[in-house]
Amino acid sequence: MGYERRKEALCNAIRGWISYFKYADARNNLTAIEKWLNRRIRMCIWKSWKRIRTRTRNLIRCGIEEGKAYEWGCTSKGYWAVAGSAIMQVAASSRNLARAGYPSLMGYYEKYHCR
Repeated sequence: MGYERRKEALCNAIRGWISYFKYADARNNLTAIEKWLNRRIRMCIWKSWKRIRTRTRNLIRCGIEEGKAYEWGCTSKGYWAVAGSAIMQVAASSRNLARAGYPSLMGYYEKYHCR
C-alpha cells in the first residue's frame, strides 16, 4: 500500500470512528489510540525504507545527525521496536506526520466533538 492510499484509508477510518464517538467523552481513550496509531505509521514508514542506505539517508533528511542515522539505519531491531525508539519519534514526530498529510485522530475529535 502506498503512502497516498494509506492516508486516504486512514482518513476514512478516522472519520468513521469520530462520527461514532462524537457524542461521547472519549478524549483519554482516543489519546491512547492516537499514540498507538502514530507508532504504527512510523513502523510502516520504517518498513518502506527497506535498505540501510535509504534508512540512513532519510533519517539524515529528517534532522538526525549522521552518526546516529547510520547507527539506527544498520540496527537489527524489529520494525515495532524502531518505531517506538526516540530516533523515529524525532524523525517522524506527530508534527512531521501532520505536515506529510497524515490525519490526526484528536484533530478530528476536537473539530467534530459535540459538547
